[in-house]
Amino acid sequence: MKRSLLTMVAALSLVLSGCGTGNASKNKLHIVATIMPEYDWVMNVLGENPGNAEVTLLLESGADLHSYQPSAADIMKIADCDVFICVGGESDKWTEDALKESRNPELAVIRLLETDGAGVKEEETPEGAEEHHDEHEHEEEYDEHIWLSLRSAQVLVQKISDVIAEKDPDHADIYSANTAAYLEQLAALDQEYQETVSNAQFQSLLFGDRYPFRYMADDYGLTCYAAFSGCSAETEASFETVLFLAGKLDELGLNHVMTIEGSDGRIAKTIIENSKDKNRDILTLNSMQGSMDKNTSYLDVMKDNLNVLKEALN
Repeated sequence: MKRSLLTMVAALSLVLSGCGTGNASKNKLHIVATIMPEYDWVMNVLGENPGNAEVTLLLESGADLHSYQPSAADIMKIADCDVFICVGGESDKWTEDALKESRNPELAVIRLLETDGAGVKEEETPEGAEEHHDEHEHEEEYDEHIWLSLRSAQVLVQKISDVIAEKDPDHADIYSANTAAYLEQLAALDQEYQETVSNAQFQSLLFGDRYPFRYMADDYGLTCYAAFSGCSAETEASFETVLFLAGKLDELGLNHVMTIEGSDGRIAKTIIENSKDKNRDILTLNSMQGSMDKNTSYLDVMKDNLNVLKEALN
């Protein structure tokens, strides 16, 4: 935790202590989500006319989940909300201090990693990748990108729906119907992914980049290689890593090298240049771990990723 955030929280506690008595006087349900997938899931639960709820998406300022630091306004929104949804991993540990400033004794907190506890995976360094070292390396650290599993998404959406219905029982039937319809769409897309992988020429992906897609890969039995782990802050790959990945590219006969959104493709290009076939191309999957427009659809992004996957595995 940065000193600036601790100072901010301490200062805000003085401001908040003089502000009302919480959410009891509010007519609307206030929901705060840290990242776009959470926000979009909430909007699908609420439905087309969510007039009885006010929903805030925090990560809209161009920051990545792994480097985001909240503003004073963000902390005040969290302090004043009824439902707060976060990933619950190492990258958003700042939320624990922010939640201490809550003025709502009935605040419901949904942490994605806790909600789908049985499906949560420890952080993994793919074979051949640069080792990921940080100040928390002695602690057990979990892969945070659970939203990239459509199967976990179904569990998480149901939890969000249950909490919202509990907070707003007058509209519980509407939330239940919306959730059931949305879960059907998630399940159908999950089936499309499974069929795509089952019928693909290849069963492996190679990332010249970070690798935040472990949950997705494990769902469908894909083997993945990468330059870095999913949460790595590294930007330079060693020559040994590049040579390993180039050799693996040749060994597997893959036609594509993968990157994630925002990549300059430099490492991917270097891997291709060091492989036997220089005509391979680069494809990009969207991990949704950075800030995105709140009108972005989680399903649309996952459908786009499926189209990329179809090309990547053939």
